Amino acid sequence: MSETVFMKGNEAMAEAVIRAGCRFYFGYPITPQNEVPAYMARRLPETGGTFIQAESELAAINMVFGAAVAGARAMTSSSSPGISLKQEGISYLAACELPSVIANVMRGGPGLGNISPSQSDYWQSTRGGGHGDYRTIVLAPHTVTEMVELTMDAFDLADLYRNPVLVLSDGLLGQMMEKVIFPDPEARKKDGLLRGRPLPPKDWALTGAQGRAPRFIRSLIMKQGALEEHNFKLAEKYARIEVEEPLAESLACENADIMLIGFGTSARVAKQAQLMLAEHGIKAGLFRPITLWPFPSEQLATLARKVDRFLVIEMNTGQMIEDVKLVIARERSLKEVRVELLPRPGGGVPFPEEIVARAREVLK
Repeated sequence: MSETVFMKGNEAMAEAVIRAGCRFYFGYPITPQNEVPAYMARRLPETGGTFIQAESELAAINMVFGAAVAGARAMTSSSSPGISLKQEGISYLAACELPSVIANVMRGGPGLGNISPSQSDYWQSTRGGGHGDYRTIVLAPHTVTEMVELTMDAFDLADLYRNPVLVLSDGLLGQMMEKVIFPDPEARKKDGLLRGRPLPPKDWALTGAQGRAPRFIRSLIMKQGALEEHNFKLAEKYARIEVEEPLAESLACENADIMLIGFGTSARVAKQAQLMLAEHGIKAGLFRPITLWPFPSEQLATLARKVDRFLVIEMNTGQMIEDVKLVIARERSLKEVRVELLPRPGGGVPFPEEIVARAREVLK
């Protein structure tokens, strides 16, 4: 049966990692995600798992590689600058098709920036982030309960597609406390993101070659044409993910005067603004991408055929808005549709009143 508790976001995510069957966590401290390794250091050994505080972010991601190559569920977490340091390792994980989960509790940037919540890692997360042609599945929760659910889903998606999965949180979601519902494990198997799909056997894992032929997992592919062939194989997998896994939430989108678009914390604030706009007699719809990659293009395209005014709310100077414009431009001329931005970069969090005022401007 499901369980309801009151927890901080970072700690709830850490508990979800354990309940998802992960027994290997490798991390390095950085604010505002320090509660994750602190919780794992205490809790993971109680389950027979292994916690290691690595000597650096680079070491941590390569420890994830080692555990994943042996077929174990493995995870690391960090905040924006630390995730940047992990990018080479994430590229290796993607190249070797190793399932793994990486959590980014975003903070203000660029550079060391500050420890306030931000969404300025959208481009890094959805465009690969490291070198080479690869993609990571990116999940963006907007509540602590959803952080739990999506973190558990991340491990299943990683195993299903043999691919790194990124859980994109931020300093506000990580630090806030909220009522949290941990789903019933059996119900998740039937009704969860996998929708009854069985996970494939890990018959590729390096577990010792006694009684079987040797297996090889590597990203250095030197034979003429072989790397190109491998990249095409990866591209086919990414194309399948783009068809099968986009997720989004749509609220009050029928006959909307304006569409609010945001993810994570921005969407959370936009929901309050949506109610306030209704008090002014303005019908505001809300479109919230849950998977930032694959971006829920088809769901947004359906709305783009019906609505002429869009307001994208982001805690950055405008990153997701580029994906929004790409989708809308495919359906309509941007000359006849207004797509505007409410940006709050460098640790700024929008207020509902700001969104209401900006939405009314866009409707003029």
